[in-house]
Amino acid sequence: MKLGVAADDEMNKDKFITIQNFIYAGILLVIVALIANTYILVKGTPRESHLMEWLNIIVRVMHITFGIAWIGASFYFVFLENALNRTEDVRDELAGNLWAVHGGGFYYLEKYKVAPKTIPKHLHWFKYEAYFTWLSGFCLLFVVYYFNASAFLIDKNILDITATQGILIGVGSFVVGWVLYDLLCKSPLIKNQLLFAIVGFVILIGFAWFYCHVFSSRAAYIHFGAMIGSIMVANVFFVIIPSQKAMVKAAKEGKPLNPQFGKNALARSLHNNYFTLPVLFVMVSNHFPSTFGFKYPWVILAIISLGAAGVKHYLNLKEKNKLNIWILPVSIFILLCACFVSAPSNNPNECKITISFVEVNAIVQKRCVQCHSAKPTDDVNIVAPNGVKYDTPEDIVKKKDLIMQRVVLTKTMPQNNKTNMTEEERNTIRCWIEQGASLK
Repeated sequence: MKLGVAADDEMNKDKFITIQNFIYAGILLVIVALIANTYILVKGTPRESHLMEWLNIIVRVMHITFGIAWIGASFYFVFLENALNRTEDVRDELAGNLWAVHGGGFYYLEKYKVAPKTIPKHLHWFKYEAYFTWLSGFCLLFVVYYFNASAFLIDKNILDITATQGILIGVGSFVVGWVLYDLLCKSPLIKNQLLFAIVGFVILIGFAWFYCHVFSSRAAYIHFGAMIGSIMVANVFFVIIPSQKAMVKAAKEGKPLNPQFGKNALARSLHNNYFTLPVLFVMVSNHFPSTFGFKYPWVILAIISLGAAGVKHYLNLKEKNKLNIWILPVSIFILLCACFVSAPSNNPNECKITISFVEVNAIVQKRCVQCHSAKPTDDVNIVAPNGVKYDTPEDIVKKKDLIMQRVVLTKTMPQNNKTNMTEEERNTIRCWIEQGASLK
């Protein structure tokens, strides 16, 4: 009798969860519809830029929050796998255990070799962190790059394509990236970890090179990170969760468990763990034009990805008490190479004459104030980006360091060189700043 009641309770709980999920999905669709209608109403008005900025803020915060949860779980469970006690007082059915203290309490964790004899009633699945990180990231990609593809995604100085073509290439590349990675995981190379890592790294850098020859350098970086992130979430959706479900189902039905499911899931989880640091770098790279503004931006991506993966490898080995003293310093050296490689020339052109502010102001008024003013005339930036304005001479002098970095050294402004600033004009600005940025 009690078993029947328990089964009914479990069934009712499943129905409740299903109904709850449908309600949440409905609410989400209503919110999306409201945002879409609002965008249609304000499109072409000063409120369009305001709406897009708030969408950027909201979706970005969601993306960061879910990303922290996902990456935190990845880091923790890889640590747990690496730090398990596998020898002292471990029951035959266990792969290991771990004592830990955190937040004022003691915790005891056990990992089974395959599965417990009886599957617990309440079993937590780590999947929604990954799904919502990807969904929010994909939405952010649209908000920042695809809705204004002609301004932020496409750089006609790199490749003259339409916005639609750019979006299709971007989204399609994520699918191609997953297919290639999945085939690589199913190939004999998976048995040779070093060779697998080398081939995988070459493929990743191939994508970095491709993106940098199709999109604006800033968009190329984001697509590189989005491609890796798509592979990570596809690992969760197509391999890790199905493997876990197959193991739970077999255990519930009393059927023999295939340990290969667990091995496959663990391998993909470990791959995701190594992917995290390069993705985190890409997430912050847009704020640092010295990275994507380098002449060969894909080289910086290659250096950072290799160095970041090396740091993660060192941490993983450290958790296993398998220290290698050379991995961390070599990884740090590789990361520092990005700084030296991208460093600008000390004096690319000699300043033969004194530059007056009148000359610089003429360039700024011709090339910059379309966006950077109290009343922009640009067709995309209705509000001055990041609040940077050059309406007065004092505004220009106050931002001279930023101008040097963005206009002269990295040449990432004007955005995609939309106003066609010349090298001669950039050099004029450089000379004026080096000569003291005087208002005379």
